[in-house]
Amino acid sequence: MNMEEVGRLSPFLNRLINKNGRWNFDLEDCDNIFRVETESPDVLTIAQLFQNQGFWCEELH
Repeated sequence: MNMEEVGRLSPFLNRLINKNGRWNFDLEDCDNIFRVETESPDVLTIAQLFQNQGFWCEELH
């Protein structure tokens, strides 16, 4: 993932993550870890968004 791809996803992610939440990518990590901090994450919806945009995503525990 690169900054252009993050820019493409940003509007979608901003709509999904509530106003009290935040998200970011660790683009320096080889796995490009995506982190979400929110009161009520909708993991399935977020994963589907990534898949619809051509990315693979899974929840880490």
